[in-house]
Amino acid sequence: MSGGSHLLGCYPASRVTFVKGRGCELWDSEGRRYIDFLAGLAVVSLGHANPEIAEAMAEQALRLVHVSNLFRNEPAEAVAAELDDLLGGGGRVFFCNSGAEAVEAAVKFARRWGGGRRTIVAAEGSFHGRTLGALAATGQPSKREAFEPVAGGFRHVPFGDAVALEEALDDDVVAVLLEPILGEGGVVVPPAGYLRRVRELCDSKGVLLAVDEIQTGLGRTGTWFAHQHEGIRPDLVCIAKALGNGFPVGACWVTTRVADAIRVGDHGSTFGGQPLAMAVARAVLRELKRVDAPARAQSSGARLAEMVSKIPQVEQVRGRGLLLAAEFGRPIASDVAERAIENGVVVNAVTESAIRLAPPLVITDEEITEGTERLAAAIEEVCG
Repeated sequence: MSGGSHLLGCYPASRVTFVKGRGCELWDSEGRRYIDFLAGLAVVSLGHANPEIAEAMAEQALRLVHVSNLFRNEPAEAVAAELDDLLGGGGRVFFCNSGAEAVEAAVKFARRWGGGRRTIVAAEGSFHGRTLGALAATGQPSKREAFEPVAGGFRHVPFGDAVALEEALDDDVVAVLLEPILGEGGVVVPPAGYLRRVRELCDSKGVLLAVDEIQTGLGRTGTWFAHQHEGIRPDLVCIAKALGNGFPVGACWVTTRVADAIRVGDHGSTFGGQPLAMAVARAVLRELKRVDAPARAQSSGARLAEMVSKIPQVEQVRGRGLLLAAEFGRPIASDVAERAIENGVVVNAVTESAIRLAPPLVITDEEITEGTERLAAAIEEVCG
């Protein structure tokens, strides 16, 4: 635990205390300014201290913060309708407070739909959250082993391998759960056509396709949702992170055939879908549309990828839109991230050999240039 802190040591100790943000900039308690290339782990897509979001939050807080889900509220109906529209229509939405909760909901909804079938197939290297059900779905044994037994009924296959997935779809499988791009697994894009093949396999086997868009959703990869790059329609979609631009909110969208299987009392959340959270989400969706978030992710992502790829020590830049990883080919990512902070740019080590770049979607060309120059200097200092 860091000196003088009463916080439980679940996170790496940091010497930096951020006290203020504006757009893609952060300031620490010493008054130093930083370029944010991480957006709170792909959360703050509209930038820090966004005035439109703050105004919506304050207005709703003065009107109505919370009522039980025993009653309807207007903001929740509006946000559900907007998400359904972005996902092609014809679905229903369950609201919760985080991405892990959205995954937990998706698992329960899929199993309810499937009757006696229980097994869910996920990908090796995937990350779906740290609650016990989401952890069971996560394809990284090192994150699970200390907490066994986690929930049963999960099976993992190599990401991007449609043949291995087909072999895993036996009669007990009810759903396939995938990230369209592995986020915490290293920002790994599957082979072209993979998601379309998965959709075909799910249809032929009578299995649901659940897509975890918690990190990739709401414009970050250049489409509203990353699975839309391949033109498929999932049966369930998990959403969080950008939906609240930093306010804790999550959602699980399901198609009508899944929704029809859900019964009153199957699932719930005390705070999920409450008016304050929904007013924030409604403002976020309005702003994401106004700034054309997918187009910004495409153009700014291309510029950032091009500039970072020119740094001599970077072997590869992978990802889509403004969800990128810079690969070094050797285990220096933690050192680079730490030196980058010292140089005034925020990134994180997503693997031992790669850093993640996921800035706010509203980042400017000038901020991309300044942040990349600071990052390049940090890499040079680490590599000598």
